Amino acid sequence: MAYIIGVDIGTSSAKVIAVKEDGSVMAHCQQEYTILQSKPGYSEQDPAFILAAVKNGIRSVATIMRAAPAAISFSSAMHSVMIMSEQGEALTPLIIWADNRSEQVADKLRGTAQGKKIYEQTGTPIHAMSPLCKIMWWKENEPELYKQAACFVGIKEYIFYHFFGRYITDHSIASATGLFNIHELRWNTDSLTLAGITAQQLPEAVSSDTIITGVDPVIAAELNIPVDTQFIAGASDGCLAQLGSNALDAGHASLTIGTSGAVRMTIPNAMTDQHNRLFTYILTPGHFVIGGAINNGGVLLQWYLDKFLQTGIHIDAGLQQAFATPAGAEGVICLPYLHGERAPVWDGHAKGAFIGIQPQHTQWHFMRAMLEGMAYGLLSITKALEETTGEVKKISVSGGFTASKEWVQLLADIFQQPMYMTKESDASAMGAVMLAAGAINLKITHTAQEEIVFEPDTNKAELYQKAYDVYIKLYEALKPVFPIM
Repeated sequence: MAYIIGVDIGTSSAKVIAVKEDGSVMAHCQQEYTILQSKPGYSEQDPAFILAAVKNGIRSVATIMRAAPAAISFSSAMHSVMIMSEQGEALTPLIIWADNRSEQVADKLRGTAQGKKIYEQTGTPIHAMSPLCKIMWWKENEPELYKQAACFVGIKEYIFYHFFGRYITDHSIASATGLFNIHELRWNTDSLTLAGITAQQLPEAVSSDTIITGVDPVIAAELNIPVDTQFIAGASDGCLAQLGSNALDAGHASLTIGTSGAVRMTIPNAMTDQHNRLFTYILTPGHFVIGGAINNGGVLLQWYLDKFLQTGIHIDAGLQQAFATPAGAEGVICLPYLHGERAPVWDGHAKGAFIGIQPQHTQWHFMRAMLEGMAYGLLSITKALEETTGEVKKISVSGGFTASKEWVQLLADIFQQPMYMTKESDASAMGAVMLAAGAINLKITHTAQEEIVFEPDTNKAELYQKAYDVYIKLYEALKPVFPIM
């Protein structure tokens, strides 16, 4: 039976799966890597290490399957960028979505007529996460380095360069850069002018279902695959989470929490939110993904355990303690903006805060408040989605957080809406497989998995609604203070 390899290049790890025609996941490999924070506001990674993790994952899965894959398809985290030299060497580390060094660039552009126009053209909110702002930062702060740039690429383009000797991106990843026109499907002239670069300094942009061949024979041998293996350009992890969750119908949202978190919904045509709260990215023609992402998901909890508590306790044990704490954290409310925040506030200056602290509160009240604060952020995105696109009728959940049933239940209780989960939690990698299946005309059955439904506890509705209202007011009250802290 034929199989497809799906590769998900995430922020914290590379996950590789092999899926047979009947939809069963036959092999899985995951390798983690770290985020480097050399200065406050900086978030970087070593692209060579990620490349090695991806190659190791493909080789491991192909070896387990003991047969050639029908295709290999890619999901990737968005918003990363690095500078490549004329000789194809990396001149910088990989700057990822969590990097806030360009927040002053974003501050100057956001709110202007030019910024609004670029948002409407590209679907990418003006924020320090976007490669547009990062390139502008290089232009202003490291002009000599900026002048050496032969090409600005993200992590998937870097990997493809090593595989094929070409800089290739897909429309989905491109549409998250702030440099790509989602209406015309080309690099955006106004963005290029603002960044001071040309389209020749960016990768070739192809549709997400494009078949790429010609892998380097040395790489093919290293991956343990035939040299004529078909590769699929792929798409962003967020867009593919929609596909992998079977959430392409109107009103069907997907919610993910990993290192960060997001809520998204699929729409047939490109549109943007008039209040600039949401992104709009491309999956395939006729399928655009609109939604918003939070910066502070699992990375927030790991910081709390490692840097704040400094006890060496595993995150699973921490979650167990937090969920044993009463709902509402007995009055403690957290703004979880440790790394600034993206949707719906798009504020790189935002910072973490706790309010309501009293003598009876323990370390686990704080962790519970963090979990609830994340959920309030995702709920605020969902409300913005409903205002822009219509009712959210169903929410499918995926990502690492689904390993905790209590965490999924927390979302159901705060949203007061059922959460639907399948056994296969890695929706982005599965989405990459489904995209490839369509590209090579291979039928993959992806309907057999039974959904687990988490129904909301209506007794907690009033408690969480009051806390959510305070959460919204808390950010508005502190917003003027954050830039001067």
